[in-house]
Amino acid sequence: MPTYAVRYTYDERTDVRDRVRPEHRAYLAALAEHGTLLGSGPFTDGSPGALLVFRAASPAVVDAILADDPFVREGLVAHSDVRGWDVVLGPWSA
Repeated sequence: MPTYAVRYTYDERTDVRDRVRPEHRAYLAALAEHGTLLGSGPFTDGSPGALLVFRAASPAVVDAILADDPFVREGLVAHSDVRGWDVVLGPWSA
């Protein structure tokens, strides 16, 4: 199944992000349990944002998953970039 790397860029509303974060993380945890989400987490420097890595049948499936993310629903994601990723080495390459 194809792998996709998604880069989120957050808006500046940290107060809303803090309030919605538990729901956002619960949503992502369920995707990880299902095997759809391989990994995710916030960037530690630069503009506020995160990297998420998915296994999904198509970019359209990833778009649907992202649309249900509480951060996206609340408008906290100012920009997202979905890219197909050819994982050649490492545990995700299997």
